[in-house]
Amino acid sequence: MPATGERLSPLDMLARLVSFDTESDSSNLPLIEAVCDYLDGWGVPYLHLPNAGFDKAAVLATIGPMVDGGVVLSGHTDVVPTLGQAWSSDPFTLRVADGRAYGRGAVDMKGFDALVLALVPDMLAADLKRPIHILLSYDEETTCLGSMDGIARFGADLPRPGAVIVGEPTGMEVADAHKSIVTCLTTVHGREAHSARPALGANAVAAACDLVAGLNRIADAMIERGDASGRFDPAATTVHVGTIQGGTARNIIAKECRFHWEYRGLPDLDPAEIPRLFAEETARVTRERLNRYGDFGRIETLQEVDIPGLAPEPGSEAERLCLRLAGRNRTVAVPYATEAGRFQAAGIPTVVCGPGDIAQAHQPDEFITLEALGQGERFLRNLIEACA
Repeated sequence: MPATGERLSPLDMLARLVSFDTESDSSNLPLIEAVCDYLDGWGVPYLHLPNAGFDKAAVLATIGPMVDGGVVLSGHTDVVPTLGQAWSSDPFTLRVADGRAYGRGAVDMKGFDALVLALVPDMLAADLKRPIHILLSYDEETTCLGSMDGIARFGADLPRPGAVIVGEPTGMEVADAHKSIVTCLTTVHGREAHSARPALGANAVAAACDLVAGLNRIADAMIERGDASGRFDPAATTVHVGTIQGGTARNIIAKECRFHWEYRGLPDLDPAEIPRLFAEETARVTRERLNRYGDFGRIETLQEVDIPGLAPEPGSEAERLCLRLAGRNRTVAVPYATEAGRFQAAGIPTVVCGPGDIAQAHQPDEFITLEALGQGERFLRNLIEACA
């Protein structure tokens, strides 16, 4: 990070941020410490918010008066892994070519983070009447929990904001809705026996297959129900099984089988519906398949991640502000989940709006165009002016 009070262009700031390997299974502390040094250089007050293991942290800075009604600019610092991807250059060294800036996290979403940080001197010079809060979090790519400590401070020892802008890449469209994500690990515990004597055991693989078939039926029912809003693509709550592992040999009744699955729910989905339907499938499979020959097996499901969706709030302060700043006359919905649902659950009006195209995220040779960075910079300068 730069020396005290040194200005960086958004592109130079992006190069600094990309240089830190902040894959979600790694620590983001070196990046956060560099950001704190940068904020110290400009005399910006901030909170350093470590996780329980003290190997990751968020930073929450405030520029302007400590009054209610400010605007939160929320970005995450973690990125998805590069392992197994065919990159043309070092993913942690920003490469600029043909109007694009390449690097892991360039669009998702260190591009937005870089713009926000690069414009800190402009925020300070604007004599803001309405504060701008900057929240840079961790673990967005896994649980979206890294922002929670910061969210809890608003309305407690920090002023309560009037709007939140989550800067995920939307092409500067204003997104007021996205799906939820719930991920689960189901483990079927059976009983080993010789495959010639099935009545002596409980086949965990067979039971797991029945459960997966049940999830397929639930998925089909969600597709049949569709999307009443007509705003989402795909136009339904989706249910997906990603991995399955079980058994030891073809002639041994499987003792254990486990599979990972998820669903991505439309904002109007009852959060209890799919767990209830799957619990009914679990009870049936346990009775009819797993324990057909005796009380040998059991099935357990662990919910690993529960990220709330973002529901439309027509006319909210966040929506009205962002539509004006971005020069848009309508909102959109996005199919991916963000931290926005966490803010909304805390009662703060929230939208998603940021530079770049989500289609470039998570890909080898991830990039953000210089044009998109320019669009994001203009948006943030409009925000600064609106808060001054």
